[in-house]
Parts: sequence; structure tokens; C-alpha cells
Amino acid sequence: MTTPSRQQYLSVKKQYPDAIVFYRLGDFYETFDDDAKLVAKELDIVLTSRKVSKKQRVPMAGVPHHSAENYIAKLIRSGYKVAICEQIGNTPINGLVPREVQRVITPGTVVEGALLADNENNYLAAVIVHDQKAGIAFVDITTGAFGATQLQGRDVERLVYNEMTRLKPAEIITPDETSSKPIRALNIPYSLYESWRFDLDQAKQELQRHFDVATLDGFGLGGKSLAVQAAGAVIQYVADTQKAALNHITHLTAYSTDSFMNLDASTRRNLELTETIRGGSSQGSLLGVLDNTITAMGGRLLRTWLHQPLLDVDALNQRLDDVETFTQQTLTRGDLRTCLKEVADLERLTNRVSQGIALPRDLLAIQRSLHIVPHAVEILAALEGKAEAKKEIPEIEENPDTQSPVSSL
Repeated sequence: MTTPSRQQYLSVKKQYPDAIVFYRLGDFYETFDDDAKLVAKELDIVLTSRKVSKKQRVPMAGVPHHSAENYIAKLIRSGYKVAICEQIGNTPINGLVPREVQRVITPGTVVEGALLADNENNYLAAVIVHDQKAGIAFVDITTGAFGATQLQGRDVERLVYNEMTRLKPAEIITPDETSSKPIRALNIPYSLYESWRFDLDQAKQELQRHFDVATLDGFGLGGKSLAVQAAGAVIQYVADTQKAALNHITHLTAYSTDSFMNLDASTRRNLELTETIRGGSSQGSLLGVLDNTITAMGGRLLRTWLHQPLLDVDALNQRLDDVETFTQQTLTRGDLRTCLKEVADLERLTNRVSQGIALPRDLLAIQRSLHIVPHAVEILAALEGKAEAKKEIPEIEENPDTQSPVSSL
């Protein structure tokens, strides 16, 4: 007869068979059985055992609660999923403190700073392939970015592969082996997600519920059922793993790969857009040469632009006008750069607040950054020329979040 605690653990593990369960016991997160053997090997920690009945002991390995983030980071970087099982309340029921999984951390759903690169998005992608068509959706839960597209052609698997090399997601989910075929050659963790999650009606309902709309007509996905299926699945996966409201994901952007230059994986590699062929470093790449951005948000945007060369002449000319304006006005550019040095990563910090995981230091960083906004507006208003940035000033000034007092944060 096993102990009640053992039965409780086995019940939790049954619900999350593909994740390493970090089971809270006092000041430690403990792992058991095969999870313990794996954790001891990957983290180079001691493997012990725990008595669970008169005649049985099971493998056990644990890490201190206060330093768990670093250990979890190492597991996530190796492609594993970690289910965090916490005590809920202090009142025992039948002699046992209730526990439940509060969150499942996966490569594509991390929010911890130790696991994130400042100047790169951390995408979770969903891929579904059917009859020479493919639906792709991606989300970055640290910034709220959410997009979807549909590809079509006899070489659809190659198109999927190329788009994945552009996005470079941290994790990919697919409904079946057929859909996973184009991505197996990528060095990216992927897993099969329940196929019913990709069902069209299920996906529509999930997206309508999330955005609180009666129809998806306004999202630009008409006639793109596979894109809808991928988008619905990816938002369900995030909800399943985060166990919390996703209020920070407020927009779904439908995009077409035809709106920018189509570069295949080999071309991207040979051009060394964001990393060198030898060593995979950004130093020596085009990004390394061009990246003089001050903020993490700007760094991520520049990386996206390099992977999506514009084809629209008007958009290209507008971007050139912006560059010309800032290049010619050296003093104004210098003032703005000095100003932006004080701005933290507002995209990720505000999303941490929305997710209810912000720390006091996050709020202070937001406070300091918002104090800078009025000064940045003044500098932009002084620009001479056609800079697109000037058109954003009315929107900034009308935004109550940047005009109201922030000292109470």
C-alpha cells in the first residue's frame, strides 16, 4: 500500500506524462521515478530515494525552491517541459495538503528572464499540413505578438520549412506525423498536440472566446481554414500550459509571405542575415553590423525586418525617409538615443503585469520608463522631415497609460 502523498503524485504525473513534474515538498521541488533519474543526470545533482511503502523505495532528486529557476532553465534549454506542482493552501484534507499544477513551462512558453534573449522573440508555433496546404500560427507570450498565415503549393513542405527557419520558434506543436514531417530536420523541440485541438470548429470557438467576438471575419483569415486551425490550437496550448488568463494577447495578425521577399533557408544562411555560418554568432553577420538599437524592443524589430525584406515600394520609401531624417539630424538623434537608454523592455514588462507574475523591480522599471515618454514625444515632435515616427505622436499623447501619474506604481 503506497502512501497518500505517493498516490497524489502519481495522479498528477498521469495528467502530465510528457513533462517533468516538479512536486513541491516543503522548501524543495522533488522529482520521482524516471523523472528523478533524468533530472539527476541533466542537472548533475544527487539521485536519492524515498520510501513509499513498506517494501518499496523510488528514485528521488530535488532542487531548492528558491533557486529552482536556474535548474528549470537548464532543462528547458535541453528541450524538456516542466510541470510546476504547488501546494494550494495550508489546510490538509484527509491528512494531505492539496496540490495541483500551477503552470507547465515549455521552450515556447517561458517568461523567465533567465530563459529569454533580450533582442529575440520567443515564439511558440503551430503547424498543420493537409492536401498541399499548410496553416502556421505563432505567438510570443512575452510580448503578446500573435500571427497566422496559410501556405499552398506542391512544395508546401519546403515552404513550411523555410517559414520555420525565418521564425526560428523555440517550440512547435503539430496534430500528426504528417504535419511534423517538414520540421523534423530542424533542431527545434516539437511535439504532437491532441488532433482535436486543431479541429476547425474547435479552433474557431477558442479564438472567438479568447477575443470575445461572434465571428472571425475581421481578422483577415477568410478562406484560410488551416491558418485558423493553427491559430486556435496555439492559443489553446498556451492556455493549457499557463493556467491563467491571456489578456495580454489582444491581436491576431493575418500575414502573407508574399508581402515580403521569399528567402529560403539556404539563402538566409549564406547571406548571414542574423548569424554567421561559422559559429552561429551575430557578430560578423548583417545584424551585427546594423544593430545600433538602444532598446530590446528595437532589437527585436530590426531582427524581424532583416528576415522580412519589404517588396512594397511605398513602404520601402517610407523606411528610407525615416532613415534619412534621423541620419541628417544628428543632434536630435543623439538626444533620442540618450532618452531611450532609460527605457526598459516595456513589451515584456507590461505583459508580465498582465499575466500576474510581475515583481516589484518590474513595476519600478515600468515607472521609470513611462516617465521618459513625454520627453521622447518632445524630441520626436522636433524632427524635421517626413519621419513616420512623427505620425505616432497623437496616439502616444492620447494614451492615458502614458499621461496619468505613475508614481503610485
